Amino acid sequence: MALSTHEDIKALPAPATTGFRKSVWSAPKGPFAGKVALVTGSESGIGKATARALGRAGAAVMLNGRTPDRLCQTEQELRAEGLTVASCLADVTRFDDCERLIETTVGHFGQLDVLITNASISMRAYFAEMQPDVFRQVLDSNVYGTVYPLKAALPHLVRSKGVVTFISSISALNGMPSGSAYCAGKAALTNLAHTLRLELTGTGVQVGVVHIGFTQNDPDKRVLDAGGNPVPVAYRPSRWQHTQAQVAERILRHVRHRRRRTVVSALGMLILCVHTAFPRLGDFIVLTSLRRLRRFYE
Repeated sequence: MALSTHEDIKALPAPATTGFRKSVWSAPKGPFAGKVALVTGSESGIGKATARALGRAGAAVMLNGRTPDRLCQTEQELRAEGLTVASCLADVTRFDDCERLIETTVGHFGQLDVLITNASISMRAYFAEMQPDVFRQVLDSNVYGTVYPLKAALPHLVRSKGVVTFISSISALNGMPSGSAYCAGKAALTNLAHTLRLELTGTGVQVGVVHIGFTQNDPDKRVLDAGGNPVPVAYRPSRWQHTQAQVAERILRHVRHRRRRTVVSALGMLILCVHTAFPRLGDFIVLTSLRRLRRFYE
């Protein structure tokens, strides 16, 4: 998700596709034919790949982001591929923006069946050096960037007996140095999903979490340093990375089968097993990697 301020968003006009009346659309064939999906943070990266995969599987998709030019470019690109998409400029850490985002989705497509909360901000900074406002910004994007869209969308998802998927990370399964706020935010989504499954029992709404592993990033992707400045993502060996399309397909499989939890990578499954059964061993491995592979974290 691109980094910008709420003031920037207020000052810029929304894309032409926001605020229109309910349209008449014909659903193509596919496992998601007749379904409407909203993917937050879908102007680029994994969100964009997921939106494309949903469209190819038959869904009508509402795109979302905070950068007008990039959002419009993504919408035009997916439309050119013959996919049924629309877009809405909104900051998912603002509840009023999320209300407008959901109203736009339902107003345009008439329903909402799938909500994928993908938008978030990541970081590269050690806790002792991190400014409190930066910690809050990262945490808010991961927690409230999920809570607010879901809160606004829930009545529509109850009506459609829909699916909610939180995009988390394998870093939520075990602590990761230089990622305190990000890890905390992603870990919070796991307990949130569990709690909501209990509260929403009997409504037909399925709430699940996808823990993604190391994924190829867009070249211009940035995360926040200790002072809140955008910096490149930390080094990751290419052999450890999935493509965005591969991750998107796993997300679709998770949604289609209404699963509770999906861990995308083999490394993630190893982390989950070690953290659960041998937590001290897990800490030893992380601390050893911190000493020997510092650029992996910094």
